[in-house]
Amino acid sequence: MTKLDKLPILYLVVPCYNEESVLRETSRRLSEKFSSLIELSQIDLDSKILFVDDGSSDKTWKIISDLHESNHLFCGLKLSRNCGHQKALLSGLHKAAEFADLIASMDADLQDDINALDEMVSRAREGYEVVYGVRNDRSSDSFLKRFTAQSFYRLQSSLGVDAVYNHADYRLMSKRAVLALSQFREVNLFLRGLVPLVGFKSCCVYYSRGKRFAGESKYTLGKMLSFAFEGITSFSTKPIRIITLTGLIISIFSLFALVYLLIGHFIGDVQVGWTSIIMSIWCLGGLQLLALGVIGEYVGKTYMETKHRPRYFIEEFLSDKEDKDA
Repeated sequence: MTKLDKLPILYLVVPCYNEESVLRETSRRLSEKFSSLIELSQIDLDSKILFVDDGSSDKTWKIISDLHESNHLFCGLKLSRNCGHQKALLSGLHKAAEFADLIASMDADLQDDINALDEMVSRAREGYEVVYGVRNDRSSDSFLKRFTAQSFYRLQSSLGVDAVYNHADYRLMSKRAVLALSQFREVNLFLRGLVPLVGFKSCCVYYSRGKRFAGESKYTLGKMLSFAFEGITSFSTKPIRIITLTGLIISIFSLFALVYLLIGHFIGDVQVGWTSIIMSIWCLGGLQLLALGVIGEYVGKTYMETKHRPRYFIEEFLSDKEDKDA
């Protein structure tokens, strides 16, 4: 992609799940930011903000519909059910690529710095096709959140996953990059790992992470652990190799133990040790179950991928652009 000479049409994709408490404030701030970018001649007047309702059970879709009626800067995409953050985000990227030159994405909770969009757009106009928003300050996070997030990024790196450190889903991509991303057909989505695989010219924009404006995070500890495991097993087979290596090491130690026991038997130095026996049984049994569980995860993912099920269904799309095309 060469340097953009004309004003690009920018679509900002914002996945939403039960975000009624924060959505109006988010829309107000984003509207101000887009007005500023338009006034500074950074983006085209046809630029839009696309909210994706991921099967919310509160008034999220009602608020999105009201926003669209009052200001056609806002678009709405309603999924038929809750599909999960990554699939909701992907659906928005796919829809936005039909109309936009540049497609950005961010969460609705206002923790990502909206002002970083200025530099992202500037970088894109210079010719960068993927611009990653990277957090350089997580002081607003709790210790547990900060520790688990940073540990996750380090673990990913050590397992060979090509992901950008401290980058979540705040990024800007060219239309070509999003179309390339759409060629990946995984059902088990981990966009933070898929986007770097697209390639193209990329760079990072750094910002400080803020506190959530209102409401509660939808990522509980259980969901974060599940998401982390999804990212690792979707992009690395090293856990299976670690199991193989562990089994090999235990087998070698078992041979030494066998030799030791045989020597003890022949010289008559036999000790009855129920504790050591029980500990061995429990340790090896637990290790075997863990190994089977990890291997089962990979088998399960393969099973789900072979079904080729649709990743999402769109129930409704609100856009003045769609109306004009019709």
